[in-house]
Amino acid sequence: MGVTTVTDVRPTVSVDGPTPSRASDPLSVLFQSDQGGHEQVVLCQDRETGLKAVIAIHSTALGPALGGTRFHAYASDEEAVLDALNLARGMSYKNALAGLDHGGGKAVIIGDPASAADGGIKSEELLLAYGRFVASLGGRYVTACDVGTYVTDMDVVARENRWTTGRSPEHGGAGDSSVLTSFGVFQGMRASAQHTWGEPTLKGRTVGVAGVGKVGHHLVAHLVEDGANVVITDVLGASIDRVRDRFPQVKVVDSTSDLITGELDVYAPCALGGALDDVSVPALTAKVVCGAANNQLAHPGVEKDLADRGILYAPDYVVNAGGVIQVADELHGFDFDRAKAKATKIFDTTLAIFDRAKSEDIPPAEAADRIAEQRMAEARRG
Repeated sequence: MGVTTVTDVRPTVSVDGPTPSRASDPLSVLFQSDQGGHEQVVLCQDRETGLKAVIAIHSTALGPALGGTRFHAYASDEEAVLDALNLARGMSYKNALAGLDHGGGKAVIIGDPASAADGGIKSEELLLAYGRFVASLGGRYVTACDVGTYVTDMDVVARENRWTTGRSPEHGGAGDSSVLTSFGVFQGMRASAQHTWGEPTLKGRTVGVAGVGKVGHHLVAHLVEDGANVVITDVLGASIDRVRDRFPQVKVVDSTSDLITGELDVYAPCALGGALDDVSVPALTAKVVCGAANNQLAHPGVEKDLADRGILYAPDYVVNAGGVIQVADELHGFDFDRAKAKATKIFDTTLAIFDRAKSEDIPPAEAADRIAEQRMAEARRG
Protein backbone atom coordinates (compact mmCIF):
# COMPACT_ATOMS: atom_id res chain seq x y z
CA MET A 1 0.00 0.00 0.00
CA GLY A 2 1.51 3.31 -1.08
CA VAL A 3 0.55 6.94 -0.63
CA THR A 4 1.46 9.90 -2.81
CA THR A 5 0.91 13.32 -1.25
CA VAL A 6 0.85 16.73 -2.94
CA THR A 7 0.62 19.81 -0.73
CA ASP A 8 -0.36 23.43 -1.36
CA VAL A 9 -0.68 25.70 1.66
CA ARG A 10 -1.83 28.86 -0.15
CA PRO A 11 -4.89 30.61 1.32
CA THR A 12 -8.29 29.81 -0.10
CA VAL A 13 -9.22 32.05 -3.01
CA SER A 14 -12.54 33.14 -4.44
CA VAL A 15 -14.65 30.56 -6.23
CA ASP A 16 -15.81 33.09 -8.80
CA GLY A 17 -15.19 32.03 -12.37
CA PRO A 18 -15.92 28.96 -14.45
CA THR A 19 -15.65 25.44 -13.14
CA PRO A 20 -12.56 23.70 -14.55
CA SER A 21 -13.15 21.59 -17.60
CA ARG A 22 -13.21 17.84 -17.12
CA ALA A 23 -10.34 17.75 -19.61
CA SER A 24 -8.22 20.08 -17.46
CA ASP A 25 -4.92 18.94 -16.04
CA PRO A 26 -5.48 18.17 -12.33
CA LEU A 27 -2.11 19.59 -11.33
CA SER A 28 -2.88 22.85 -13.10
CA VAL A 29 -6.20 23.02 -11.27
CA LEU A 30 -4.52 22.24 -7.96
CA PHE A 31 -1.66 24.72 -8.18
CA GLN A 32 -2.70 27.39 -10.69
CA SER A 33 -6.49 27.62 -10.96
CA ASP A 34 -8.73 29.77 -8.77
CA GLN A 35 -10.54 26.51 -8.11
CA GLY A 36 -7.43 25.10 -6.44
CA GLY A 37 -5.81 25.99 -3.15
CA HIS A 38 -6.13 22.49 -1.69
CA GLU A 39 -3.89 21.60 1.24
CA GLN A 40 -3.35 17.96 0.37
CA VAL A 41 -4.24 15.34 -2.21
CA VAL A 42 -3.65 11.66 -1.54
CA LEU A 43 -3.57 9.08 -4.33
CA CYS A 44 -4.33 5.63 -2.94
CA GLN A 45 -3.72 2.23 -4.53
CA ASP A 46 -4.02 -1.33 -3.25
CA ARG A 47 -3.46 -3.70 -6.13
CA GLU A 48 -4.50 -6.81 -4.23
CA THR A 49 -8.07 -5.53 -3.79
CA GLY A 50 -8.20 -3.34 -6.92
CA LEU A 51 -8.57 -0.15 -4.90
CA LYS A 52 -7.75 3.12 -6.64
CA ALA A 53 -8.88 6.20 -4.75
CA VAL A 54 -8.28 9.91 -4.35
CA ILE A 55 -8.63 11.76 -1.05
CA ALA A 56 -8.66 15.54 -1.45
CA ILE A 57 -8.35 17.86 1.55
CA HIS A 58 -9.22 21.40 0.59
CA SER A 59 -9.01 23.12 3.97
CA THR A 60 -8.55 22.33 7.64
CA ALA A 61 -8.83 25.97 8.75
CA LEU A 62 -11.98 25.24 10.75
CA GLY A 63 -11.01 21.72 11.80
CA PRO A 64 -10.57 18.24 10.30
CA ALA A 65 -11.81 18.01 6.73
CA LEU A 66 -15.20 16.30 6.50
CA GLY A 67 -16.83 14.92 3.37
CA GLY A 68 -18.20 11.74 1.88
CA THR A 69 -16.69 8.97 -0.24
CA ARG A 70 -17.99 8.77 -3.81
CA PHE A 71 -17.69 5.38 -5.58
CA HIS A 72 -17.96 5.84 -9.34
CA ALA A 73 -16.73 4.41 -12.64
CA TYR A 74 -15.00 7.52 -13.97
CA ALA A 75 -14.08 7.82 -17.64
CA SER A 76 -10.46 8.50 -16.65
CA ASP A 77 -8.25 8.82 -13.59
CA GLU A 78 -7.85 12.53 -14.37
CA GLU A 79 -11.62 13.01 -14.21
CA ALA A 80 -11.68 11.29 -10.83
CA VAL A 81 -9.02 13.63 -9.43
CA LEU A 82 -10.85 16.69 -10.75
CA ASP A 83 -14.10 15.51 -9.21
CA ALA A 84 -12.41 15.00 -5.85
CA LEU A 85 -10.87 18.48 -6.01
CA ASN A 86 -14.17 20.17 -6.90
CA LEU A 87 -16.18 18.24 -4.34
CA ALA A 88 -13.66 18.86 -1.55
CA ARG A 89 -13.70 22.58 -2.20
CA GLY A 90 -17.48 22.60 -2.09
CA MET A 91 -17.42 20.85 1.27
CA SER A 92 -15.26 23.62 2.75
CA TYR A 93 -17.98 26.12 1.90
CA LYS A 94 -20.84 23.85 2.96
CA ASN A 95 -19.27 23.04 6.33
CA ALA A 96 -18.38 26.68 7.00
CA LEU A 97 -21.92 27.85 6.27
CA ALA A 98 -23.36 25.01 8.38
CA GLY A 99 -21.43 26.36 11.37
CA LEU A 100 -19.40 23.17 11.73
CA ASP A 101 -15.88 23.07 13.11
CA HIS A 102 -14.77 21.15 10.03
CA GLY A 103 -12.92 21.96 6.85
CA GLY A 104 -13.71 20.44 3.50
CA GLY A 105 -12.59 17.14 2.06
CA LYS A 106 -13.86 14.47 -0.28
CA ALA A 107 -12.78 11.06 -1.49
CA VAL A 108 -13.54 9.15 -4.66
CA ILE A 109 -13.03 5.45 -5.28
CA ILE A 110 -12.57 4.68 -8.96
CA GLY A 111 -14.60 1.80 -10.37
CA ASP A 112 -18.03 0.22 -10.66
CA PRO A 113 -19.63 0.43 -7.18
CA ALA A 114 -21.58 -2.78 -7.66
CA SER A 115 -20.40 -5.75 -5.65
CA ALA A 116 -17.78 -8.04 -7.13
CA ALA A 117 -20.47 -10.70 -7.46
CA ASP A 118 -22.49 -8.35 -9.68
CA GLY A 119 -19.64 -7.34 -11.96
CA GLY A 120 -18.33 -4.38 -9.96
CA ILE A 121 -15.28 -4.06 -7.76
CA LYS A 122 -16.74 -3.27 -4.34
CA SER A 123 -15.75 -5.80 -1.72
CA GLU A 124 -15.18 -5.92 2.01
CA GLU A 125 -11.42 -6.20 1.45
CA LEU A 126 -11.39 -3.12 -0.81
CA LEU A 127 -13.34 -1.05 1.73
CA LEU A 128 -11.00 -2.16 4.51
CA ALA A 129 -8.01 -1.13 2.40
CA TYR A 130 -9.64 2.25 1.83
CA GLY A 131 -10.23 2.56 5.56
CA ARG A 132 -6.50 2.07 6.18
CA PHE A 133 -5.72 5.00 3.88
CA VAL A 134 -8.16 7.19 5.80
CA ALA A 135 -6.45 6.06 9.01
CA SER A 136 -3.04 7.02 7.58
CA LEU A 137 -4.13 10.68 7.60
CA GLY A 138 -4.40 10.62 11.37
CA GLY A 139 -7.72 12.45 11.61
CA ARG A 140 -7.09 15.21 9.03
CA TYR A 141 -9.93 13.72 6.97
CA VAL A 142 -13.26 12.36 8.26
CA THR A 143 -15.21 10.30 5.75
CA ALA A 144 -18.91 9.46 5.27
CA CYS A 145 -21.32 8.20 2.60
CA ASP A 146 -21.80 9.71 -0.84
CA VAL A 147 -22.97 8.48 -4.24
CA GLY A 148 -22.16 4.78 -4.55
CA THR A 149 -21.48 4.20 -0.85
CA TYR A 150 -23.91 3.35 1.91
CA VAL A 151 -24.24 3.01 5.67
CA THR A 152 -23.21 -0.64 5.51
CA ASP A 153 -20.04 0.35 3.62
CA MET A 154 -19.12 2.90 6.29
CA ASP A 155 -19.54 0.22 8.95
CA VAL A 156 -16.83 -1.74 7.15
CA VAL A 157 -14.53 1.28 6.60
CA ALA A 158 -14.87 2.14 10.29
CA ARG A 159 -13.30 -1.16 11.27
CA GLU A 160 -9.95 0.26 10.13
CA ASN A 161 -10.21 3.82 11.51
CA ARG A 162 -12.15 5.97 13.96
CA TRP A 163 -12.62 8.86 11.54
CA THR A 164 -15.67 7.40 9.78
CA THR A 165 -19.22 8.73 10.08
CA GLY A 166 -22.51 7.82 8.44
CA ARG A 167 -22.50 4.46 10.18
CA SER A 168 -25.50 2.41 11.25
CA PRO A 169 -27.09 2.97 14.67
CA GLU A 170 -26.00 -0.56 15.60
CA HIS A 171 -22.39 0.61 15.21
CA GLY A 172 -22.82 3.91 17.01
CA GLY A 173 -23.76 5.96 13.97
CA ALA A 174 -26.60 8.24 12.92
CA GLY A 175 -27.94 6.03 10.16
CA ASP A 176 -29.74 7.56 7.17
CA SER A 177 -28.58 11.18 6.80
CA SER A 178 -31.47 11.99 4.44
CA VAL A 179 -33.66 12.62 7.49
CA LEU A 180 -31.92 15.85 8.46
CA THR A 181 -31.01 16.69 4.86
CA SER A 182 -34.71 17.03 4.09
CA PHE A 183 -35.34 18.91 7.35
CA GLY A 184 -32.62 21.41 6.46
CA VAL A 185 -34.05 21.94 2.97
CA PHE A 186 -37.42 22.60 4.57
CA GLN A 187 -35.82 25.22 6.85
CA GLY A 188 -34.23 26.86 3.79
CA MET A 189 -37.60 26.84 2.06
CA ARG A 190 -39.26 28.47 5.10
CA ALA A 191 -36.58 31.18 4.99
CA SER A 192 -37.21 31.66 1.27
CA ALA A 193 -40.93 32.06 1.98
CA GLN A 194 -40.17 34.60 4.70
CA HIS A 195 -37.98 36.60 2.33
CA THR A 196 -40.42 36.41 -0.59
CA TRP A 197 -43.87 36.53 0.97
CA GLY A 198 -43.22 37.80 4.51
CA GLU A 199 -44.16 34.60 6.37
CA PRO A 200 -41.99 31.55 7.20
CA THR A 201 -44.51 28.99 6.02
CA LEU A 202 -45.48 27.15 2.86
CA LYS A 203 -49.13 26.93 3.91
CA GLY A 204 -51.32 27.41 0.85
CA ARG A 205 -48.30 27.54 -1.48
CA THR A 206 -47.85 25.09 -4.35
CA VAL A 207 -44.50 23.32 -4.17
CA GLY A 208 -43.18 21.11 -6.95
CA VAL A 209 -40.75 18.39 -5.89
CA ALA A 210 -38.68 16.76 -8.64
CA GLY A 211 -37.34 13.50 -7.24
CA VAL A 212 -38.99 11.83 -4.24
CA GLY A 213 -36.29 9.33 -3.37
CA LYS A 214 -34.21 9.24 -0.19
CA VAL A 215 -34.49 12.96 0.57
CA GLY A 216 -37.47 14.04 -1.50
CA HIS A 217 -40.05 11.81 0.16
CA HIS A 218 -39.07 13.15 3.61
CA LEU A 219 -39.36 16.71 2.26
CA VAL A 220 -42.88 15.99 1.01
CA ALA A 221 -43.86 14.96 4.55
CA HIS A 222 -42.62 18.29 5.97
CA LEU A 223 -44.47 20.23 3.28
CA VAL A 224 -47.77 18.40 3.73
CA GLU A 225 -47.57 18.89 7.49
CA ASP A 226 -46.99 22.63 6.89
CA GLY A 227 -50.10 22.86 4.74
CA ALA A 228 -48.51 23.14 1.30
CA ASN A 229 -50.07 21.88 -1.92
CA VAL A 230 -47.51 19.41 -3.22
CA VAL A 231 -46.91 18.26 -6.80
CA ILE A 232 -44.31 15.57 -7.48
CA THR A 233 -42.55 13.74 -10.26
CA ASP A 234 -40.00 10.94 -10.34
CA VAL A 235 -38.62 8.51 -12.93
CA LEU A 236 -39.26 5.60 -10.56
CA GLY A 237 -42.81 4.44 -10.14
CA ALA A 238 -42.00 2.84 -6.79
CA SER A 239 -40.92 6.20 -5.38
CA ILE A 240 -44.16 7.80 -6.56
CA ASP A 241 -46.23 4.98 -5.07
CA ARG A 242 -44.50 5.29 -1.69
CA VAL A 243 -45.45 8.97 -1.46
CA ARG A 244 -49.01 8.49 -2.75
CA ASP A 245 -49.65 5.62 -0.33
CA ARG A 246 -48.84 7.95 2.55
CA PHE A 247 -50.17 11.21 1.11
CA PRO A 248 -52.94 10.49 -1.43
CA GLN A 249 -53.65 14.22 -1.73
CA VAL A 250 -50.30 14.81 -3.45
CA LYS A 251 -50.60 15.48 -7.19
CA VAL A 252 -48.37 13.58 -9.65
CA VAL A 253 -47.17 14.79 -13.07
CA ASP A 254 -45.37 12.78 -15.71
CA SER A 255 -42.13 14.72 -16.07
CA THR A 256 -39.95 17.49 -14.72
CA SER A 257 -40.92 19.56 -17.75
CA ASP A 258 -44.59 19.23 -16.80
CA LEU A 259 -43.73 20.12 -13.22
CA ILE A 260 -41.77 23.33 -13.86
CA THR A 261 -44.22 24.68 -16.45
CA GLY A 262 -47.17 24.13 -14.12
CA GLU A 263 -48.34 26.81 -11.70
CA LEU A 264 -45.81 26.66 -8.85
CA ASP A 265 -44.75 28.96 -6.05
CA VAL A 266 -41.66 26.90 -5.20
CA TYR A 267 -39.62 24.47 -7.29
CA ALA A 268 -37.58 21.90 -5.34
CA PRO A 269 -35.02 19.97 -7.43
CA CYS A 270 -34.21 16.87 -5.38
CA ALA A 271 -32.80 14.49 -7.99
CA LEU A 272 -29.85 15.03 -10.32
CA GLY A 273 -27.54 18.03 -10.53
CA GLY A 274 -27.71 20.55 -13.37
CA ALA A 275 -31.48 20.94 -13.00
CA LEU A 276 -31.29 24.69 -13.63
CA ASP A 277 -30.13 25.33 -17.18
CA ASP A 278 -30.85 27.37 -20.30
CA VAL A 279 -33.99 25.34 -20.98
CA SER A 280 -35.54 24.97 -17.52
CA VAL A 281 -34.95 28.50 -16.17
CA PRO A 282 -36.94 30.34 -18.90
CA ALA A 283 -39.77 27.82 -18.40
CA LEU A 284 -40.05 28.15 -14.62
CA THR A 285 -43.24 29.59 -13.16
CA ALA A 286 -42.03 29.40 -9.54
CA LYS A 287 -40.83 32.47 -7.63
CA VAL A 288 -38.48 30.39 -5.44
CA VAL A 289 -36.06 27.55 -6.17
CA CYS A 290 -35.01 25.58 -3.09
CA GLY A 291 -34.14 21.90 -3.27
CA ALA A 292 -31.87 19.12 -2.06
CA ALA A 293 -30.01 18.25 -5.27
CA ASN A 294 -26.30 19.07 -5.40
CA ASN A 295 -24.85 21.36 -8.08
CA GLN A 296 -28.20 22.58 -9.37
CA LEU A 297 -26.73 25.35 -11.55
CA ALA A 298 -25.76 23.79 -14.88
CA HIS A 299 -23.13 26.45 -15.64
CA PRO A 300 -21.93 29.88 -14.48
CA GLY A 301 -24.44 32.59 -15.28
CA VAL A 302 -27.57 30.55 -14.54
CA GLU A 303 -28.09 32.21 -11.18
CA LYS A 304 -28.05 35.64 -12.87
CA ASP A 305 -30.66 34.35 -15.30
CA LEU A 306 -32.80 33.36 -12.30
CA ALA A 307 -32.32 36.77 -10.69
CA ASP A 308 -33.19 38.55 -13.95
CA ARG A 309 -36.48 36.67 -13.96
CA GLY A 310 -37.17 37.63 -10.34
CA ILE A 311 -36.70 34.06 -9.08
CA LEU A 312 -35.09 33.64 -5.65
CA TYR A 313 -32.47 30.87 -5.58
CA ALA A 314 -31.55 29.29 -2.24
CA PRO A 315 -27.99 27.94 -2.74
CA ASP A 316 -28.14 24.15 -2.63
CA TYR A 317 -24.95 23.75 -0.59
CA VAL A 318 -26.53 25.90 2.14
CA VAL A 319 -29.95 24.32 2.43
CA ASN A 320 -28.92 20.67 1.95
CA ALA A 321 -26.32 20.77 4.75
CA GLY A 322 -28.54 18.90 7.23
CA GLY A 323 -26.97 15.60 6.23
CA VAL A 324 -23.41 16.70 6.93
CA ILE A 325 -24.58 18.22 10.23
CA GLN A 326 -26.07 14.84 11.10
CA VAL A 327 -22.95 12.81 10.35
CA ALA A 328 -20.65 15.36 11.99
CA ASP A 329 -22.55 14.90 15.23
CA GLU A 330 -21.51 11.23 15.31
CA LEU A 331 -18.01 12.31 16.29
CA HIS A 332 -19.43 13.53 19.60
CA GLY A 333 -21.64 10.51 20.26
CA PHE A 334 -24.71 10.94 18.12
CA ASP A 335 -27.64 12.82 19.62
CA PHE A 336 -30.49 13.36 17.17
CA ASP A 337 -32.05 16.27 19.04
CA ARG A 338 -28.71 18.10 19.19
CA ALA A 339 -28.11 17.56 15.47
CA LYS A 340 -31.65 18.65 14.61
CA ALA A 341 -31.19 21.85 16.62
CA LYS A 342 -28.10 22.64 14.54
CA ALA A 343 -29.96 21.89 11.30
CA THR A 344 -32.75 24.25 12.39
CA LYS A 345 -30.22 27.10 12.12
CA ILE A 346 -30.21 26.65 8.33
CA PHE A 347 -33.28 28.92 8.47
CA ASP A 348 -31.29 31.80 9.98
CA THR A 349 -28.27 31.19 7.74
CA THR A 350 -30.40 31.26 4.60
CA LEU A 351 -32.09 34.49 5.67
CA ALA A 352 -28.71 36.08 6.42
CA ILE A 353 -27.52 35.15 2.93
CA PHE A 354 -30.61 36.69 1.30
CA ASP A 355 -30.18 39.86 3.36
CA ARG A 356 -26.52 40.19 2.41
CA ALA A 357 -27.28 39.52 -1.24
CA LYS A 358 -29.88 42.27 -1.22
CA SER A 359 -27.69 44.80 0.62
CA GLU A 360 -24.66 44.20 -1.62
CA ASP A 361 -26.71 43.71 -4.83
CA ILE A 362 -25.17 40.32 -5.56
CA PRO A 363 -26.66 36.85 -6.18
CA PRO A 364 -27.35 34.70 -3.08
CA ALA A 365 -24.66 32.16 -3.99
CA GLU A 366 -22.03 34.89 -4.11
CA ALA A 367 -23.23 36.19 -0.75
CA ALA A 368 -22.98 32.67 0.66
CA ASP A 369 -19.44 32.30 -0.66
CA ARG A 370 -18.40 35.58 0.95
CA ILE A 371 -19.80 34.55 4.34
CA ALA A 372 -18.03 31.17 4.17
CA GLU A 373 -14.74 32.73 3.06
CA GLN A 374 -14.93 35.25 5.89
CA ARG A 375 -15.36 32.49 8.47
CA MET A 376 -12.46 30.46 7.07
CA ALA A 377 -10.20 33.55 6.85
CA GLU A 378 -10.94 34.46 10.47
CA ALA A 379 -10.11 30.91 11.55
CA ARG A 380 -6.77 31.01 9.73
CA ARG A 381 -5.88 34.28 11.47
CA GLY A 382 -6.57 32.62 14.79
